Amino acid sequence: MNENNLKFLEESFKKYYFEHSELILVPERSSEREFGFQKFNSGMTRHISIKDDKELHLLCMQNTPSDVYCSNAYYTFPNLPMNEKDWKEADLIFDIDAKDLNLSCRENHTISICNDCNEISKNHVKCLKCNSIKLEKKSLPCKNCINSSKIEVTKLSEILINDFKINKENIHVYFSGNEGFHVYVYNSQFQQIGSRERSDLVDYIMFNGAIPETFGMKKFKPNRSSFPDFGKSGWQERFSKQIFGSKSKRSKIISELLANGYSSFQKTLDDLSNSIGVKIDPNVTMDIHRIFRMPGSINSKSGLTKIFCKDLSKFDPYNDASYIADDSVEVIANCPMEFKLKNKKFGPYTNEKITIPRFAAVYMICKKLATLA
Repeated sequence: MNENNLKFLEESFKKYYFEHSELILVPERSSEREFGFQKFNSGMTRHISIKDDKELHLLCMQNTPSDVYCSNAYYTFPNLPMNEKDWKEADLIFDIDAKDLNLSCRENHTISICNDCNEISKNHVKCLKCNSIKLEKKSLPCKNCINSSKIEVTKLSEILINDFKINKENIHVYFSGNEGFHVYVYNSQFQQIGSRERSDLVDYIMFNGAIPETFGMKKFKPNRSSFPDFGKSGWQERFSKQIFGSKSKRSKIISELLANGYSSFQKTLDDLSNSIGVKIDPNVTMDIHRIFRMPGSINSKSGLTKIFCKDLSKFDPYNDASYIADDSVEVIANCPMEFKLKNKKFGPYTNEKITIPRFAAVYMICKKLATLA
């Protein structure tokens, strides 16, 4: 990143942290957590111990970080190296990101930046200017991306509440600041389980490893009475709703499943992973030592804030998570598609000098689609 862009982002981020300190609050048991931060054009600084909001605000003002992080884990000595921290337990965290949903719309709002000549285009195979195949992809998520991510969050919440008996008040949903949502589970019966057990939870939630025998289908002499019925719980209840639809159709559909055979049933289960399973990033949930983006902090990939979603259905990240100031800024913009922020439309731009609000300039510079004029 060039020096002018760097100074502009640092100035914009510092202004945000000064004016919106009420959004940046340490989580419960903050003295047992590890904190970290990253600065523009530099590496990660972690193994920091912070006791209260005042210390956290001071860190943000003194360092002007591009990103701020906090562990989901609790330690006896959070400021020591990893093997000396003495891990106690960790909150469950799930990451749902639009890029993992295989949505057809993504091709329409993904831009390629050539790493050799910096040419920007919509071609995702090679650079149209120098023919290089070294392309960096940048996405400007659309409404469908956000709504599809919300559906996955809702599916996940239902499983956590109905199958795992987690109290709804202990499930907090945050917009990640870029392309999806982070779902936090606090004070659950799973606080002290390790990575292997969390891997089992992930498999259950994603509907991984489902085999025909679990749902009554056998290779030899299958028995129709073994198939799931309504009124069960977990996988079997969701299977019944997806496959049978209603009790009146159950008998007929079981006959069809039996006629089609074992291999066909396995394919049916594989296809069900999209509707029954939740598309989460498994590595995030299994990692009990990861430090996560702090709620209330800015995501340097977009300039948007990681923010708590009070009402997920009404939440609009491009309005509700945009807190950067709106004073006018001149940039050279090269953004070949339209986007919307704070109910204003911007783009497309082709290497043109424009005057736009600071929040839009920050968004495009973070996406590498503009540079300060």
